[in-house]
Amino acid sequence: MKKALICGVSGQDGAYLAQLLLDKGYQVFGGSRDAQMASFRNLEKLGIRKDVSLVSININDFRSVLQTLQKIKPYEVYNLAGQSSVGLSFEQPVETLESISVGTLNLLEAIRFSGLPIKLYNAGSSECFGDTGSAPADEETPFRPRSPYGVAKAAAFWQVANYREAYQLFASTGILFNHESPLRPERFVTKKIVAAACRIAKGSQENLKLGNIDIARDWGWAPDYVEAMWLMLQQSQPDDYLIATGHTCKLKDFIRVVFECVNLNWEDHVVTDASFFRPTDIAEGHANPRKAKEKLGWEAQHKMEHVARLMVDDQLASM
Repeated sequence: MKKALICGVSGQDGAYLAQLLLDKGYQVFGGSRDAQMASFRNLEKLGIRKDVSLVSININDFRSVLQTLQKIKPYEVYNLAGQSSVGLSFEQPVETLESISVGTLNLLEAIRFSGLPIKLYNAGSSECFGDTGSAPADEETPFRPRSPYGVAKAAAFWQVANYREAYQLFASTGILFNHESPLRPERFVTKKIVAAACRIAKGSQENLKLGNIDIARDWGWAPDYVEAMWLMLQQSQPDDYLIATGHTCKLKDFIRVVFECVNLNWEDHVVTDASFFRPTDIAEGHANPRKAKEKLGWEAQHKMEHVARLMVDDQLASM
């Protein structure tokens, strides 16, 4: 039985990845900074908490990482840990950089030091690209990040590339564009929109306050994307892959679809609040996921409209 360690198992991607690996017959270890105190709400929601072996690991502490790897001896390690909000990274830039960049470096160095034949997946981000205008980014597009989060993810990406070349580690980065699900917390704008629309449909008199609704993103479905993570570690050679749907929509289009799902006109309920604008932001995000399709055989199964409807259905069912 293959062993996999998921660092950041309590998040959206970690929970769906744990579910995928369990379905494939893996023994799954879920890493969290304090496994005894964390809630693991997402694992509970998916009904798999009892099936995941929970371990305490602080990836910012090299000794903690090394001891965990030597004890578990995993076949695959998935690095999904670290501060995950772009907006919050402007308020907590140091914590963001340390949790993403230092944590990734500790994992790489611990794998190298241990000598164990571990395959590492690193969670990259489309935020590394910055604003590419209407040109779709691919694996060769230069990085010009416009947020502390993007800077941290770019640093982690190059750390992985360096260790892969210098020490022949099997280490791959998935450069994932936006991917959503019901497991998103409300600090993410997609879940904020869905939750508010459903409350309003149930009789709430609130207005939904948002920042720039003219931004455009490539939105996918998180369960699709964790399959791509797994596929990267099944290849004969490590490499980096861009994961996206290839379809970009404006945030106002996502809002429209969500409100249509609950039979409301979004323009009657949404107001723009300048306090939600970021110091710098990406106007448009476009992606070319051709390499993933050609080499991994992976293709997104859900586009934005379907993602919005799935999130609304889940939200209404939980109310």
